[in-house]
Amino acid sequence: MKIGVIMGGISSERDISLNTGKEIIANLNKEKYQVVPIVIDKKEDVFSKAKDLDFALLALHGKFGEDGTVQAVLQTMNIPYSGCGPLSSAVCMDKDMTKKALKASGINTAKWVMVNKGEEIDFQAIESIGYPLVVKPNSGGSSVATGIVRDREELTNLINEAVKYDNEVMVEEYIKGDEITCCILDGQVLPTIVIKPKNHFFDFASKYTDGGAEEVVVQLEPDLQKKVNQMALDCWRSLKCSVYSRIDMLIKEGVPYVLEANTLPGMTKNSLFPKSAAAAGITFAELLDKIIELSLKERRF
Repeated sequence: MKIGVIMGGISSERDISLNTGKEIIANLNKEKYQVVPIVIDKKEDVFSKAKDLDFALLALHGKFGEDGTVQAVLQTMNIPYSGCGPLSSAVCMDKDMTKKALKASGINTAKWVMVNKGEEIDFQAIESIGYPLVVKPNSGGSSVATGIVRDREELTNLINEAVKYDNEVMVEEYIKGDEITCCILDGQVLPTIVIKPKNHFFDFASKYTDGGAEEVVVQLEPDLQKKVNQMALDCWRSLKCSVYSRIDMLIKEGVPYVLEANTLPGMTKNSLFPKSAAAAGITFAELLDKIIELSLKERRF
């Protein structure tokens, strides 16, 4: 089977994608697959570089990667691909749409206000939530241009930085609690990981620097673990995820809040999904095999 590992892309997360692609290539079974690295520099590269593939293993992040666009292109080309479909990918990439879907399903998530590029900031609506606040690009990832603000000046400055990366910016209630992640493979929740960043939150440096964060597989108190697992599965169903995804949460005083859903979780050596899978006794190579197998089953065009 000729598998193309599609990486690079046009988003602010291009370098992370290249790292993900390299890690995936290093761990794929070369005796089982013919592995072809495919670096995307512009959108139309997909048509010329992926046309002869039996399967596209997506190592892309950000726009034209996680937003459903490349999935729709590959689907049009009749090339099966890894992970969630176009609709789920698009909804999960848009943090505002994700939270609207979660709220409609009765799933706990922090309060938020949206700021559109070029429009005046509605300080009254935002500050009614109360400082500190979290500012992030609506469709960004890897914590690029994301931070915690404690007053109006910091809020304004970070919004102005975030709009360099996206036309919409989310300003969210700051939930002070333990950050955890729930990895889901084929509708099964893998072991929970608690994240203890060296910085104030799980920022870019914490995610991609060796030693940037302590990530520990945990077994929560039974009732809380049951609640967290159920909430993760509720998100999976509500957002119509398939094959695999990662649900990020915060726990404050025993109450979980969903942060976001990731339809193409990172697969570098520091990434959370391979660590969670390893805790379930699944090696990186086995995880990739499973993703390919499940995706092929899902993509019967």
